Amino acid sequence: MKEFGTSNFYTTAELADKLKMNIQVIARKLQSGEIEGYKIGKDWRVEEEALQKWLTAISNQRLRTPQQAVLDHFMKQGRLTHLPAQRKKKIYILEFFLRKFELWQIYPETEVNSTISEHYDDFCTVRREFIMNKMMTRKNGKYQRNSSYMFSK
Repeated sequence: MKEFGTSNFYTTAELADKLKMNIQVIARKLQSGEIEGYKIGKDWRVEEEALQKWLTAISNQRLRTPQQAVLDHFMKQGRLTHLPAQRKKKIYILEFFLRKFELWQIYPETEVNSTISEHYDDFCTVRREFIMNKMMTRKNGKYQRNSSYMFSK
C-alpha cells in the first residue's frame, strides 16, 4: 500500500487552474468518474497519479485508428465478445484474424479453427465470413489467404 504522505493531491480549483479548464467542467468529470478522485465534504481531491492516468488516457485516444477503436470495443481481455453487425466494423475484426495467417501458406481447417479460437469461440462463423468476403479461399478442406484481398486503410 502506498504511504499517504508521498502523494500530491489537488482540489477542484487547483486542478482547473493547472489544466486551464473551467472548474465546473472538472467537477462534472469528477462526479461522472471520468477523473478518479475523493469527495471530502463539498470539494474533491485528485491524486497526482490519477490525474496523470486520465491525461494519458484522453491524449492517447487521438492516436487510435478506427480499426483499433473497434478492436478495443469488441475485444475484452484478448477475447472477441461478438462479431459486430455493422459491415465496416466486422471487416476490421475479420482483418485482425486474417493477419494471423501467412500469405501463400495453405492451412488445414483444424489449424484455422485453432488460430481463430485463441480469440473467439465461434470459429465457424469467422471461417465462413473469410470465404464470403473473399479474404480466404477453401479447397478440399484447406484454406489459403487470398493474395488479391486488400486490407482496409
